[in-house]
Amino acid sequence: MAEGSKTEKATPKKRRDERKKGHVAISKDVVMIGSLLGIFVMLKMLFPLIYRTMRDYMVKYLSLAPAVETLSDYTTSAYKDSIIAVLKGAVPILVVSMLLAIIGTGLQTKFIFTKKNLQPQFSRLNPISGIKKLFSLKSLVELLKSIIKILILATILYQIIMGELRGVARTIDMDIKDSAVYILNSVMSMVFKVSIIFLGVAAFDYLYQWWDYERQIKMSKQELKEEYKQTEGNPEIKGRIRNLQRERARSRMMQAVPTADVIVRNPTHYAVALRYDLEKDNAPMLVAKGQDELALRIVAVGEEHGVYVLENKPLARGIFASTQVGAEIPPEYYGMVAEILVYVYRMNNKIIE
Repeated sequence: MAEGSKTEKATPKKRRDERKKGHVAISKDVVMIGSLLGIFVMLKMLFPLIYRTMRDYMVKYLSLAPAVETLSDYTTSAYKDSIIAVLKGAVPILVVSMLLAIIGTGLQTKFIFTKKNLQPQFSRLNPISGIKKLFSLKSLVELLKSIIKILILATILYQIIMGELRGVARTIDMDIKDSAVYILNSVMSMVFKVSIIFLGVAAFDYLYQWWDYERQIKMSKQELKEEYKQTEGNPEIKGRIRNLQRERARSRMMQAVPTADVIVRNPTHYAVALRYDLEKDNAPMLVAKGQDELALRIVAVGEEHGVYVLENKPLARGIFASTQVGAEIPPEYYGMVAEILVYVYRMNNKIIE
């Protein structure tokens, strides 16, 4: 498979970066359906207020019309009252619609806010990119969704209108309020039927948008490598740093070999250098250890500085496996090491209290 093929799932860092850019999965149909239902529910709830406001407005100005002396005073007053009447009915509906749109968008995007999309992007003016988008899979899906919506809406409207023709005709003989209530109930019934069908379309659209989003943010193997280098560092550089650190630690360890009292070896595979300072140490300390070539170097440096070298295979292997450089040896080796140190001290004419 080609190195640039985007076949890998997006990493958490990639997802965070996309969110910062404002690129998230979102279905506009979900927002539209939520706002549509909110608008018509508020319209039904506010219908008595809207009816009374419009009735009082009409009664007031129809009754004042015969007594008006100047047309300017009449039109000015009517203009102000018209604005107030419209605001009473429209503002609550607009506010609810806006809040539902914000909530519907926020629930899908986790209320992310970014200034990235507010910045001008001249790449969007590229005609070639625009033509590619026209013939993309996303455009095809959007076209199919629009056709399905139109067909569904047309079918439902036709069925409702044909079923309500007689009822609408009877509103001619009804009171204005009763006829308005009847029409409103018919419209609400139509809206709920359309909304139930469109909820299925919105669910499909949300799943498609999520799938398309996951497809768009997929990463190639090369992108994964580059991201790893950015977050964890270049593996080659890190390897060099670890090697350098090991070399420095080994150098410090070799410098501590001359301070040892005894080196225990096995005989060429393992070597451990032990020190016991009566004034500073609570127990014998491991100042150096090595295997194979490093073991031979430890022995050579120790012999060069007059450190006593002793062959004891079990002790050398045991301390090498159980003790870190700079740490005290385990208690189970105290007896064996003590006997060796006593012998070494006597050879070197040291006094043990």
